Formats: sequence, C-alpha cells, structure tokens
Amino acid sequence: MRKFLVGVLCGLLLAGIVGVVLIFAAIRFGASESTPAVASNSTLWLKLEGSIAEAPPDELPLPFLEAQSSITVQELWSALRAASTDTRIRAVVLAPRGIGAGWAKLDELRSAIKEFKKSGKPVYCWLRTPGAREYYLATAADRIYLAEQDVVNVKGLGAELTYYKGTLDKLGVQMEIETAGKFKDAGDSYRRTAMSPETREVLGSMLDGIYGTIINAIAEGRKKSPDAIRAMMDDGPFLGQKALALGLVDGLVYEDQFRDELRKKLGGGEVATIGARDYAREAGRGKGPRFGLVVAAGSILRGHAGGFGESEAIMSEDFVKTLRTAREDESLRGVIVRIDSPGGDAIASDDILREMKLLSAKKPVVISMSDVAASGGYYIAATGDPIVAYPNTITGSIGVIYGKPNLKGLYDKIGVTKDSIARGRNALIDSDYGPMSDATRMKLREGIMSTYQGFLQRVSTARKMRVDEVDALGQGRAWLGSQGKDRKLVDELGGLDKAISLLKAKAKLAPEESIRLVPYPPRKSFLSKFVTRSTESVADREVRAWLKGHGLAGWEPALVRGGMMHVMPYTIDFK
Repeated sequence: MRKFLVGVLCGLLLAGIVGVVLIFAAIRFGASESTPAVASNSTLWLKLEGSIAEAPPDELPLPFLEAQSSITVQELWSALRAASTDTRIRAVVLAPRGIGAGWAKLDELRSAIKEFKKSGKPVYCWLRTPGAREYYLATAADRIYLAEQDVVNVKGLGAELTYYKGTLDKLGVQMEIETAGKFKDAGDSYRRTAMSPETREVLGSMLDGIYGTIINAIAEGRKKSPDAIRAMMDDGPFLGQKALALGLVDGLVYEDQFRDELRKKLGGGEVATIGARDYAREAGRGKGPRFGLVVAAGSILRGHAGGFGESEAIMSEDFVKTLRTAREDESLRGVIVRIDSPGGDAIASDDILREMKLLSAKKPVVISMSDVAASGGYYIAATGDPIVAYPNTITGSIGVIYGKPNLKGLYDKIGVTKDSIARGRNALIDSDYGPMSDATRMKLREGIMSTYQGFLQRVSTARKMRVDEVDALGQGRAWLGSQGKDRKLVDELGGLDKAISLLKAKAKLAPEESIRLVPYPPRKSFLSKFVTRSTESVADREVRAWLKGHGLAGWEPALVRGGMMHVMPYTIDFK
C-alpha cells in the first residue's frame, strides 16, 4: 500500500511539474508571436557575461533559466545591424564583464560595433574590472567609464600549458601517442614536462599576432600610438585614477551616475532600455531572401546526442541530418556554414565533409570560421567553397593523432593482473595492459599515415594546391587566420558581413539587397529534448565532463571511444 501511495504521489508531482512547464511554454509561445516593445527613445544594452555561443541554446520555457543562457554571435550581429537604421534606438550601451569568448568572436562583435557607429549614433561603455577581452571590446566605444575604485586589469598576454607526465610516472601510467606531423603535439601533455621547440614556435607566433591586434585596437580607439600602448602595457594593471590619467577611460563613475550621464548625453528625459536578445528577436523578422546559418560548434564525435547538456559537440549523425535538411530546404538561397571546432574523430569528420560537399553541389555555400576551425574543424571546411576567417581565428592543424593509455605500471602498484587470449596478431592492439609491440606500432603507423594522406589530398583538391604544398603547411601546425590567408588556407579575412557578401555574389543577388539570416539548426524545444533518449553511457558523459573541465575537450574520441583523430594539439586561451 505504501509503495502504491508513493507511486501515486510521484506521478502527481511529475504531472504538476510538466503542467507548470507547459503553461510557461504556452505563455512563451504567445510572447514569441508578438513583437517586443521598443520605445521611441531607447538604448540597446549589450550586457555581455560569460560565453558567447554560436548555436542557439535549447528552448527552455522557464524564464529564469532562459535569461541565463548564452546569447549568440548571430543575435548580437542582427541586433546591431538592425539598430543602426532603427530610429527608435538612440545609442548602444556596452557592458562587458567576465567574457569567455575567443578573440575571433570578439573581433566579430567589435567590428559590428564599429559598423553601427557609421550610423552616427553613439556607443557608450561601462566596465567592471575589465580584462584584456573586455577592454578590447570597450575600445570600439566613443566613451568608456569605470568605477573610481575599480581596476583595468590589462597587462599583456600569456599562455601556459599543463603537463601531466610527472604525475603519470608516479602512478605508473604511460600514454602511447602516435602522430602524423611534427607539430601535432596534443600528446605532449602526457609525455613531456615542458613545451617542445615546435610548440613554443607556434604559440609564440600566435601570441605575437593576437597581442599585435590588441595593441593596434587600443591605439586606434584611444587615439594613441601603438608604441605608446606597448610601453604602457608593461605598467598594467591600472587603478581607476591611473587609467583615467593615461586616457584609458573617460570617466570614473558608479553605475547610477553612468545612467545619469547617459541621459544627459541623449538630451535629458527618461531613456528606455532593451536587451540584445529581445531586440534581436524583432530584428530577425526582417524581409528578403533567406540564407541559412548552419552552426558546427564543439568537438567532432561519432553518433548522435540526446538529453540535456549534450549539445556542446558536433555529433556526426545529427549534423549530417542538419546539412541534409538545409540542402533540401527550397526556401534557402544559400548557406553559411559557421565552424567553431578544434576537430575530433577522423571518421566522423569525413562523414560530415561528404555531406558538406553534397550541400555545396546543391546551393551556394560559404564557410565562416569562428574562434577555432582547426584539424577536423578545417577538414570539414575542405569543400572548395570560399573560406572566411578572422585574423585571430585558430585554423589549420592538418594532421592526425592516436593515443591510448598503458596502465600496466598502475595495475602492478595496486595488485591488478590481466590474462588474455587472442586470435590474430593485432587483436590486442588497443589493450591497456602493456606497451604496443613493434609490429602493432608499425600497423598503427600505417593507418595514421593513410589517414594523414587522405587529409592532405582533400585539402589539396579543395584549395587547388599540390599535396606537397599542403604537407609543408600541415604537419599538425596551427595558424592564425591572417597567417592562413597568406598561405592560401583561407580566402578572405572577415566575419559574417564578409561571408554574406560572398554568398550574395554566389547566389547572384545584388550587394545592397536585404537578406534574412536563419539559424540552423533551430532551437530545440523542451519536449523534444525531454523525450530524446541518449545513447551515451553515464560513464562516457562523466569522462567527457572531466576532460572539458581540465582543458582537454576534444580528447573524448580517443579516451572514451578510441580511434584516430583530427584534433587541435591543445586548448589555447591567451590571458
């Protein structure tokens, strides 16, 4: 009887929760059908915190959860583009804090702000403890404000890599890594204690490029010489009064004082505000031919995702279906494929490239690279279509890596033994109980080199280069977008505006013709995610979460599923 009552109560509770969610969903659906109210004397507030996403988040009908989801690059771009011609919008207010986006996304947003300023409308910025990312964005504003006791935490850029070999040695664990390409050094974190000369060369080159971009942006925005800014950087961080004296900010005010100052600048009276997401919802209702924006964000893995929190990867089966849907959608005049991926599983990457080529054969396509489009992320871009990257996009990394752990030493320490029996010389090639033999290593090398040659050949065909030319740029080396442009790995430098311009030309549309940029895939509803069954085990999911938390996103295919990878050598986060 007790179990029956507990079951009834649980059923009622679940029904109540579902009912509340459905009510919110109905309210939200009704709200989405109406146009957000935009007052006649409004400011567009870009309150940016945390990550800036490429794909729209899953559709959650609970307002307090949806408000916390990341705004997308496309939403910000649409909002700024529409606001420049909207007479109801008087100005833009930029309020960045703790931004987690990469330098390419920041370049997209900064360029969009500068484009907005051509309308003659002002841009004001209020900062809270800005780091290099926040201040880089702020330099696009007309005036920058900071609280008096706050700090401009700008002091240059640095990069650190973490190495685990010493720890693994103590545990008796050996990572066996095989690569194609001398720069393909993802496994170095497990077999070295410091950077290799190749790693130091690549990171130094990237650091120089991004640092130069920041210096020039600050110099341009604050009307100083690049040499003066370089010299100034050595004295950072800067307290509020020092930042004001050096001309890094225009005023030291609290937020309420900033709002008062904003009202004065806009002629007095009450100034209404509207957030970027609400305004972008209206901006997205424009007219004109439809271009699809297909987003490929995250590590490339085989299979398909299911459930909540599993949308941060490019699952091959899901993404192939998305590309196929876009290909068969007759309402789309063309497609921009937006890539933000360090790569991943080699077979999954090849499946996606196949479908990308089918899409390209059906309708005009342009590739737009975001923060990272490297290794497998570059592989899926090898369709022969124009590639647009930002100067600080991380791309290239044409190479292959395979890794597996040898846990024999650890097993010996804890008293675990394994016994085996096999048929076939290479049957136990993936065993973690001992090192690979010379014969099995040679067999593995054969597969790695074959995969690498396939990578070179696909890039050679797409970029109209000789295989030996691609090999010279490959070897696992990562490049910035500006460096890739000089080496024919990239066609144009720019962001969404440049990609749209190229796509208009391919679709035979006039340069001045208005278009609608439609996100693909569309946001998934709560119910569709609720009923989707995950094929991934709890253990797999926990390992993936741990790897991501330790800066090792992209290693899941090898350490969870096994297999050869087109994946970036490391996660790069210049601070």
